[in-house]
Amino acid sequence: MKRPAQNPICYIVCALPQSHALTPNSGDLVIAADGGYAQLCGIHPDLVVGDFDSLGYVPAGEQIVRHPAEKDDTDTMLAARIGLARGYRAFVLLGGVGGRLDHTLANIQTLAFLRENGARAALLGEAETITLIQDESLRFRAGLSGIVSVFSYGALAKGVYEWGLAYALNDATLRDTNPLGVSNAFTGEAAEVSVREGRLVVLYAGLPENSDLFSSHW
Repeated sequence: MKRPAQNPICYIVCALPQSHALTPNSGDLVIAADGGYAQLCGIHPDLVVGDFDSLGYVPAGEQIVRHPAEKDDTDTMLAARIGLARGYRAFVLLGGVGGRLDHTLANIQTLAFLRENGARAALLGEAETITLIQDESLRFRAGLSGIVSVFSYGALAKGVYEWGLAYALNDATLRDTNPLGVSNAFTGEAAEVSVREGRLVVLYAGLPENSDLFSSHW
């Protein structure tokens, strides 16, 4: 996951097994969120954060930010707050999709929290990417294939457009009570999803190449 050094990324490694090749650049921040420490695959983290109920022990020889088990934030959210406080505005969350549905939903809420605070973030599963846009556009390069789904994250998402996909949307209103935006598809052409007012969760098959998610895709 290499990309230009002028766009430093905060990587948050969550507890679920994941097979992504994490190759941080100089200036990036790698945070293991509790059980994510066991998923680092040889990468040395800058910080290990959490209450350590998932990992079962406090790693020796690491920079630790320990919290009590009875807390308001998930370990992933704690890591996100640290990344924001250190000035990062691009985040990649790994190992946070699947397993317990409540934690997957919590991680999607973390995407919304980061976007609300001026950051862009992606949640990478084993075979899909989830991101969230707010009053803006998300562009995809040509050559992609697979499913693209969009969901209103809030009661209404107004002025939704989808171009370059199998099915077009033109100034549509999406609601959180109707999954109108599910199961669109890439056509191989350059594509774009945009929302004029509101937030969209965008889920698409595949993973970003060369971490251009935070440059040419936005």
